Amino acid sequence: MERNRNRDRNQAPRDKEFTEKLIKLNRVSKTVKGGRRMSFSALVVVGDKKGRVGFGLGKANDVSDAIKKGTEKAKSSLITINLKGGTVPHEITGKFKSASVLLKPASAGTGVIAGGPVRAICDAAGVTDILSKSLGSKNVNNIVKATFDGFENLFDAKQIAENRGKSIKEMWG
Repeated sequence: MERNRNRDRNQAPRDKEFTEKLIKLNRVSKTVKGGRRMSFSALVVVGDKKGRVGFGLGKANDVSDAIKKGTEKAKSSLITINLKGGTVPHEITGKFKSASVLLKPASAGTGVIAGGPVRAICDAAGVTDILSKSLGSKNVNNIVKATFDGFENLFDAKQIAENRGKSIKEMWG
């Protein structure tokens, strides 16, 4: 009897539709009567490198379960980013609590000039050229939420052109 060694190859492309990036893994403990209970929280970013990206925070008693939960939450909270080529169409500042993230468009070939969590989000989203600066809070969760705030508030070129009564070519050249 011959085994089918190629049976898993058909499933791989569906599973790898999204790129997963672990931004922060945190071990937390809860003090109970018998001592300390350890658990883990994982902040995960998921993207398809074509402009769709999401983040999720998963908590569980095991590391792999926490990452799995974070990934599932990230896939359910995907947003679409309006990109112009490989960069953002205009400068914007995203804010969440005391964290703010400045996102600026960059010319082709610049690369992703960003630190830590912002770089992971841009890589997962498919942004190839961007300049960014994290201002204010250094809390990773707040920086991620501020970055998503900035990406959600980007203007759509088609919508602006329609509102002004012009074509996209007249607007962007």
